[in-house]
Amino acid sequence: MPDAYHIPAMLKETIEGLNIKPGGVYVDVTFGGGGHSRAILEKLASPYPSPEGKGEKGMLFSFDQDIEAYENAQAQMANGKWQMANDSWTFVHSNFRYLRNWMDYYDVPEIDGILADLGVSFHHFDCPERGFSFRFSAPLDMRMNQTSKRTAADIVNSYSEEELAQLFYLYGELKNGRQIARAICKARTDKRIERTEDLVKIAFPHPLPERRGDEIEVPTNAKKDLARLFQALRIEVNDEMGALREMLLAARDLLKPGGRIAILTYHSLEDRLVKNFLRSGNLEGTIEKDFYGNNLSPFTLIEKGREASAEEIERNPRARSAKLRVAEKK
Repeated sequence: MPDAYHIPAMLKETIEGLNIKPGGVYVDVTFGGGGHSRAILEKLASPYPSPEGKGEKGMLFSFDQDIEAYENAQAQMANGKWQMANDSWTFVHSNFRYLRNWMDYYDVPEIDGILADLGVSFHHFDCPERGFSFRFSAPLDMRMNQTSKRTAADIVNSYSEEELAQLFYLYGELKNGRQIARAICKARTDKRIERTEDLVKIAFPHPLPERRGDEIEVPTNAKKDLARLFQALRIEVNDEMGALREMLLAARDLLKPGGRIAILTYHSLEDRLVKNFLRSGNLEGTIEKDFYGNNLSPFTLIEKGREASAEEIERNPRARSAKLRVAEKK
């Protein structure tokens, strides 16, 4: 397991955007390496005196569908690297699309804030056997939840040429998506496509990538398109866009007036959805207005796509594509 499971982008800005209230109820729907959850817990009093003089404590629910995230947190706590207030923290091993169901289960009718870092954890990209990266020789897996049945190999070997072409265009914005889809369908007639290097060679056969141990040396001019190809497959394997839509609707309904939602996006597809949702309050992005022309969105925008500073990008190059959007419930 890598030393840094994940380094969150714009941590300070994101936590400030949430405007955390001691004693409030917060949800981190993307626990990952626990960086955001730890920062939230540091701002939650446990307990703190209420105006009535009674002690109250804040609560944090952290979601992650990958059990390795929780195991990593437990290992860090056991080693004393950082502590979590267990009486204030609840880990939920689940996809964040079930946010509403779990809040009902825990009898939480409303929340003060919700945070979502939609970036893939460093661990997933840097752990070869998970199959998220074209940099390593590995099974074509890409499942965030390892108990799920469908893998990237299943999609590559079962989708029709038309379905693959549409997938690569919608989720990867690949201009040569149809050409790659055709090459995949041709190649799989000889044998099933099982590994990352097989897909790389099919998608970009000239020049052939070299393999050094578990690492694949890919020509520089192919890296951008390969990143988009693997992104498209990852999004489809994990139904990331469908899950995001369900989570946004649940967050809108669960947030208290004055509660905030902070979301970090990393590619144009998810950023467009989040941007339009926070502007309009609906998935279609349709802005409804009253008789006087006032926007009827349930949100007031706080951050409209803030990007990481040059200093942060120098420390953490993966923060380069991050955008922070924050909105407050009216």
